[in-house]
Amino acid sequence: MGELPLRLAVVGDELVAGAGDPKGLGWLGRVAARTPTPDPLIAMALAVPGETSTGLGARWDDEVSRRFSPEADNRLVVALGRADVSAGLSLARSRLNLANILDVAEQRRIPAFVVGPPPGSTADAEKLGDLSAAFADVATRRRVPFVDTFTPLASHEQWLGDLAAGNGTLPGQAGYGLMAWLVLHTGWHSWLGLPEDWA
Repeated sequence: MGELPLRLAVVGDELVAGAGDPKGLGWLGRVAARTPTPDPLIAMALAVPGETSTGLGARWDDEVSRRFSPEADNRLVVALGRADVSAGLSLARSRLNLANILDVAEQRRIPAFVVGPPPGSTADAEKLGDLSAAFADVATRRRVPFVDTFTPLASHEQWLGDLAAGNGTLPGQAGYGLMAWLVLHTGWHSWLGLPEDWA
C-alpha cells in the first residue's frame, strides 16, 4: 500500500450486508475493525440479496466505478454467495461469470480479492462444495487471493449451530465471526500491503 487511503468496494449478496447478525456487523464489519490503516479505511458493502454471479457480473463495474477515487487505493472484494446453486446455474456459467469480473478488474488495474460461498442448507452441500471449488480454481488461475469459507465450515459445529439457531441459511454472530477469521487469516493483510502483526 502506498500513501493513498484504502477504499474497498465489497460486492456480494445479503452475507456482505451482515443479514442475520444481531450486532449488524457481518463478516465485513468484523474484518474492517481488525484492519489497522494509517488513514481511515472505507469499506463499502454493495449488496443485492439473493443475487447470482450473473447478476453480480452485470452490475459490479458500474457500482464500483462510482465509489472509487483517483485519490484512493481502490480495491475490489468479490464476495460470492450461494444463489447460483438455487438458480440452477451450470458450473461453467458460474466460472465464466467470475472470470469476466476478475479479467475486467485486471484490465482496470483494480486489485481483487475473492471470498467464496459458505455452507448453507445441507441439501445443497455437494453442489455448494463444487461451486466453491470452481470459484477457487478461477481465482487461483488469475493469481487472485481466494478465501475458501465452505471447506472449513461445512462440518464446523459452531457454524452449523449458528445456522440452525437462525433461519437455516443465515449465520449469526458466531458464524460471521468465523467467516471474518477465515478472511483475516487468508492473506488479507498482505493483499492490502499491511503488516500481519495485529492482535
